Amino acid sequence: MAHLSEASVKKINEICDRYAQERTPLMMILSDIQKEYGYIPLEVQELVSERTGISVAEIYGVVTFYSFFSLNPKGKYVIGCCLGTACYVKGAQQVIDKFSEILGIKPGETTKDGLFTLDALRCIGACGIAPAVSINGKVYPKMSVNAVPAVIEEYKNAEANI
Repeated sequence: MAHLSEASVKKINEICDRYAQERTPLMMILSDIQKEYGYIPLEVQELVSERTGISVAEIYGVVTFYSFFSLNPKGKYVIGCCLGTACYVKGAQQVIDKFSEILGIKPGETTKDGLFTLDALRCIGACGIAPAVSINGKVYPKMSVNAVPAVIEEYKNAEANI
């Protein structure tokens, strides 16, 4: 989406128009764009600014403040490793390190094939099943370092069968 197509510009304009009557439309607009494209690059922020009159600086501030918005494309499978206190004390750092080692990426990065993104999360509210990992909304409770390779294989095998 680095260079916006006519169709993308049209869709983004439709999203902006959808919330034109709202007093504070920015979060709704950005959320819809994130759902539609998976990320919100600067070029899109500039278009939203033109359409809404909200400064690019304010839009950028919102996009970078909230962790559910992204400036870069995410992988097909987003692996979120909770590093909140309960998960951390039960070994979450070792779990995320294992994902990082196997996938060859650091938290916040996406594999070259676009299949996996690894994210370090602060708390996903699953303290009772710590350490918890979520992949595209599916939660893996009491994740262990030894289980990481099998989880990655599960998704790679799913891709091979598509």
